[in-house]
Amino acid sequence: MFTGIVQAIGKVREPEVLGDGVRLTIWAPTLGLDSVAIGDSIAVNGACMTVVNKTDKDEFVIEVSAESLSKTTGLDTFGEVNLEKAMRVGDRLDGHIVSGHVDGVGQVESFDQIAESVRLVIRAPRVLSKYLAYKGSITVNGVSLTINSVEDTALDTLVSINLIPHTVEVTTLKHLKPQSYVNLEVDTIARYVERMMSLQNKEDDDLFI
Repeated sequence: MFTGIVQAIGKVREPEVLGDGVRLTIWAPTLGLDSVAIGDSIAVNGACMTVVNKTDKDEFVIEVSAESLSKTTGLDTFGEVNLEKAMRVGDRLDGHIVSGHVDGVGQVESFDQIAESVRLVIRAPRVLSKYLAYKGSITVNGVSLTINSVEDTALDTLVSINLIPHTVEVTTLKHLKPQSYVNLEVDTIARYVERMMSLQNKEDDDLFI
């Protein structure tokens, strides 16, 4: 489990083809890899990945399967990525509960400077619409964020988010621009509520059969 509070920005070396997937070596000198062992989990741009090797004190290696590549964006190329080590029992939950399982890929509609902040608008897949709510939580490329507004369209859902200067400065969100793709994870609690409500509605319908 994670919190969506980015701990470091890493840099991906040139990906190495691994069957249908890729092997990535990530340089992360500020993440604190001394406390990371092979087999540990690290969220890379919001996707939970397993450390399979440590080349030195500043680098770790992950292997991304074809399935993960098909469900995410930005894990098959070099560049900067948001990193967070798995949460430990007893850690402070400064963001929200994040599983590291990407629910869908969204596309940036706009990224506009508004006074000192940035207004980020993302087109989220329609299938995620029922989990998105005003003042609810969403994870974008591994960053825990609060939704400012939601607008459903015929094909997708427009999600508006306000980014404070600190968030822009310490994450890779600073590099976003219109048409950029981002990894999205909905609020875990919203997912369970939707499941419970759907079962309750089914039970209610069965009473009238």
